[in-house]
Amino acid sequence: MSSPNANAKTTAPVITSPDQIRNVVMIGSSGSGKTTIVEGLLLATGAITRAGSVQEGTTVTDFTDEARRTQRSVGMAVAPVMHDGVKINFIDAPGYADYTGDMRAGLRAADAALFFISAVDGVTGTTRMLWDECAKLDKPRAVVITKLDNTRADYDATIEACQTHFGVSALPLYVPLYQAEAEVGAIMDLLAGNIIDRTSGSLTVREPTGDEADDFESNRDALLEAIITESNDETLMEIYLEGGELEPDALKADMRVGIANGVFFPILPMAEPGGIGTAELLSLIVNGFPAPTAAWVPEAKTPNGETRELTADPDGPLLAEVVKTTTDAYLGRVAVVRVFSGTLMPETQVHIAGMTAWPGEEPRVRNENERAGALTSPFGAANRPVESLIAGDIGTVTRLSNAETGDTLSAPSDPLMLETWTQPEPMMPIAVAAARSQDEDKLSSSISRLVSEDPTLRLEQNAETSQLVLWSMGEAHADVTINALKERFGVEVTRIEYKVPFRATLAKKIAVQGRHVKQSGGHGQYAVCELEVEPIAAGSGLDFVDQVVGGVVPRQFIPSVEKGVRAQMENGIGNGYPLVDLRVKLVGGKAHSVDSSDAAFQMAGAIGLKEAWTKAGVTLLEPMLAVEIVVDNEYVGTIMADLSGRRGRVTGTTSDESGNTVVSAEVPEIEMVRYAVDLRSMARGSGTFTRENIGYEPMPSHLADEILKEKEPEKK
Repeated sequence: MSSPNANAKTTAPVITSPDQIRNVVMIGSSGSGKTTIVEGLLLATGAITRAGSVQEGTTVTDFTDEARRTQRSVGMAVAPVMHDGVKINFIDAPGYADYTGDMRAGLRAADAALFFISAVDGVTGTTRMLWDECAKLDKPRAVVITKLDNTRADYDATIEACQTHFGVSALPLYVPLYQAEAEVGAIMDLLAGNIIDRTSGSLTVREPTGDEADDFESNRDALLEAIITESNDETLMEIYLEGGELEPDALKADMRVGIANGVFFPILPMAEPGGIGTAELLSLIVNGFPAPTAAWVPEAKTPNGETRELTADPDGPLLAEVVKTTTDAYLGRVAVVRVFSGTLMPETQVHIAGMTAWPGEEPRVRNENERAGALTSPFGAANRPVESLIAGDIGTVTRLSNAETGDTLSAPSDPLMLETWTQPEPMMPIAVAAARSQDEDKLSSSISRLVSEDPTLRLEQNAETSQLVLWSMGEAHADVTINALKERFGVEVTRIEYKVPFRATLAKKIAVQGRHVKQSGGHGQYAVCELEVEPIAAGSGLDFVDQVVGGVVPRQFIPSVEKGVRAQMENGIGNGYPLVDLRVKLVGGKAHSVDSSDAAFQMAGAIGLKEAWTKAGVTLLEPMLAVEIVVDNEYVGTIMADLSGRRGRVTGTTSDESGNTVVSAEVPEIEMVRYAVDLRSMARGSGTFTRENIGYEPMPSHLADEILKEKEPEKK
């Protein structure tokens, strides 16, 4: 977000009906040319000038991935433009796998998706992964093939790759025609039956000639068959089979149905910014993508659990969702919202409902009323005031200090709550510490504010390692978060080595004596306990056994010995790792009628345990994870070989609904610290994984020795 000086002086266009709105999320991996296309669309609709300056004070660079690395507002950006009387809310999601959460937020806010694929690089693993995300939601999709003017571009191969990975229902609406190497001068309009030619410098529409006619017919036949096959109008098939002429308007109507139903995915070529393909893409968005009135509205629940099915009706009950939150130095908390039903007005009371929960933590519930501030229509870093946000529209709301990403906004008199979309769980831990002592108190609170804005961040204070751990989606995500701490909150942090929480147990059974005897005048301290200590089954904890006979240790001091043993197990061995899974038998001891005490026998128990690990040695236990890795089939061999190198045990493989392979394995946690980064490299951006702690296992001795040696300086 921006300072007030960057806010627009003009208001956004007035929209009175949801039918005048199209919400489109733009998806493309880094290097797909998406930013170039954004610029072309903004140029074509008059939102920016040829020089690249946005009319409302924003530059097109606000939508680049590089800007996302350094901007205070990281993540998706919204750019509303007007075309043919329709407001198109372009939702530009970052092209990095680290920002899958923002992509899912963009999908929630959008009614259709545009995929940008480079004719040079083809369909990447990241693109396939994101396509599967859309498929699970039955989101209408279209494909834009970019970089056609590159000398290495291969349009036909890219079309073939799209059909391989997206299905045979991905077909071109237009086919590019080259007037010279890497220079697209015209495109075939397969539905209209003509060629849109710009080779002369001005636009002309002509019939295909010569070799163009053969290419035209072969491409058009495949397109018509796909549209007619899915058509509800049986007369179209009859006309087609009899060789009759099909009306373009009838074909376009059926194409819209096919797109909306997720059974047809049109492919469009685009060349230079604002040139070939730009007008055609805008026309497809306006005439082919569904308006909010024809799109899916999520199911809402009342406080008593009743289901409310609503439509995109500006006069209906208010139902809006916070799809992203940021904090502005001047405006405070700013929420990007998608309105599904009703009309959101500025300076009015709204009901906020939501819940944040992480594994192992108590859910944090929000159920309160708050006054909304001003409403604006965002354009990158600029904000244009609006009088209201009607059903189907996207805008920003200021001063909602308690609203977090995923929360539902409704009327206080008719509170509702949406089940939020599934967020990816952060899998990469980074240990951080304040670089300056004066920032130590601010560090946790500052990170907590970022976590409230970004559900794909998680903050953990690890009790075993005493580290402050920031869980992120990957290196880029962590870097942006650390930069935001410095830029927004003035907190500089240092990244330190993440400590895996090892534990230890005794290497063998041993008998020891714990002796705590001190005489220093007056009452002394006297306690002796005879212990037999042995390791037991994993997960058993402490099994303390009283086998004292003859009262050599008075009954009142036996619990004291156990308390001392427990305390020493928690404090850990000399290198700080807690001791677990022991059976400690108290078999004898000595006491003094005057100098024995509870404290003395606690000390004796602790000393006895120290003697045990000193003489018997310890077995280092490492935490184990159950992991499930989802990858394209072509990478399964690489993944399984890598897991073997990480000392992992593959426990099975299955297939998911998208045809990907799910590899299940058990792997030591120390081998998985940077797996979020490594997996993307091995699977070229197409892999995802989940992890779950399943307990501890003995670490191989040669590795354990290295770990224990690293702790020696701390011991001294």
